[in-house]
Amino acid sequence: MAIDPFGTTSVSTTTSSASSSMSQLSEDYESFITLLTAQIQNQNPLEPMDSTTFISQLAQLSQVEQSVATNSNLEGISDQLASMGAITGLSLIGRSVVTATEGVTLGEDGGSAEMSYVLAAEAATATLTVTAEDGTVLRSYTGLDTSAGARHTVVWDGLDYEGLPLPAGNYKMKLEAVDSEGTTIASQTYAPLKVQSMTYENGLATLHLENGETVLAGLIEEII
Repeated sequence: MAIDPFGTTSVSTTTSSASSSMSQLSEDYESFITLLTAQIQNQNPLEPMDSTTFISQLAQLSQVEQSVATNSNLEGISDQLASMGAITGLSLIGRSVVTATEGVTLGEDGGSAEMSYVLAAEAATATLTVTAEDGTVLRSYTGLDTSAGARHTVVWDGLDYEGLPLPAGNYKMKLEAVDSEGTTIASQTYAPLKVQSMTYENGLATLHLENGETVLAGLIEEII
């Protein structure tokens, strides 16, 4: 399940909603004052406005005033939370996050790389293939877990079919899963990728990853 480590997605939505509500309430407030003023100015001196009605309208005016003030405060809080989220996001630079991707990166040390996948439905067979950027098949893993829903992990040792170590860099992975009738089962692959930088715009934090991909902070699966 995707997580939002900074609350940036909800903050963006809240800020937008607060701004819209604030604008609407301000318009209602101005309209209410205009109507009440006109009512008082145009009342019949011989039959003045009933005091109970006047008090009731003043009470309504007070409620609208309080609503405008409350929404203004909420908008300010949302802006502060958004700023805090942007600052918090900077702490992810240099760390790895697990995200939906078809890319997998082999580190400089020539070690292993973790890959994972989720199946939309139970499969009969599942095969995970690692390829070069140009599509050349380098390694395949068969006999994998075929249960649906959970995220299953496969550790690539960084070797090709012949057992030779591959250089550090970016590679691709592809999962192929079918049911007992040979029908393809939908799937999604994941991998941990290092965050190189972050941009923040319109209340949303975008993480720029080591393989050139980008992902919204609210869509990452895990922070390592």
